[in-house]
Amino acid sequence: MKRETTAEAGSVADALDIALEELGVQQDAVGYEVLEEGGKRLFGLGTERPAKVKVWLKAAFVAEVTEAHPQEDEETPDVQKAATPPGLYSDDEVELTEEQLDKIADEAVSAIQSVLQGFDITAQIDEYEGDEGEIILDVVGDDLGVLIGRHGKTLDSIQTLVGAIAHRRSGTRYPVLVDVEGYRNRRRVKLEEIGRRAADRVARQHTPVKLRPMSSYERKVVHVCLRDDLRVKTESEGEEPYRQVVILPK
Repeated sequence: MKRETTAEAGSVADALDIALEELGVQQDAVGYEVLEEGGKRLFGLGTERPAKVKVWLKAAFVAEVTEAHPQEDEETPDVQKAATPPGLYSDDEVELTEEQLDKIADEAVSAIQSVLQGFDITAQIDEYEGDEGEIILDVVGDDLGVLIGRHGKTLDSIQTLVGAIAHRRSGTRYPVLVDVEGYRNRRRVKLEEIGRRAADRVARQHTPVKLRPMSSYERKVVHVCLRDDLRVKTESEGEEPYRQVVILPK
């Protein structure tokens, strides 16, 4: 079982997606560190150097797989050392304090405010907790469409930037989701509907269904939505920007 890999792509999100495909797991099974944020400018202009991430399997996940399939794991038994580099937190292994969570949120809010200043935009940032414990920062105000961009691509770039800055400044990895006027929530609901309808079709016809090309965030929404569906499984295939989710019968 491969426990660690390093991947490069045009953005941190895409590099992480490539690493997940190589390890054959979903994001909740790994921890990761951003080695290079890349030279790509905020809205996709210029590609001086790729983003680079180091990704490793979490100790709890390795232990679970090893227990279930001991013959498949021939690597060193020092699982904790292999799975968790020093100085980084994994939410499955270390419960963060309120002070740590506040610091992560504060750093993310500061990063968002810097972006707003660049656009000469005045807006409010609402903070709340998501369904899976993630920190959600929703930018609320007037005429904020420029922060979303076509098909949410600008918002995706802001998300990657804010996440990297919050991690670097706080020294702690924790899921932070940037939204604008609830756009992501509305989009997530729509993507979940698309995923469930496609899963129903796969279950009825027993043939794979390919969804349209999606961003890394959109693909993750579909993967998470269907991960507990006993009828189907999901995979990603193709190259950016045409990478897409494939739903297959089990």
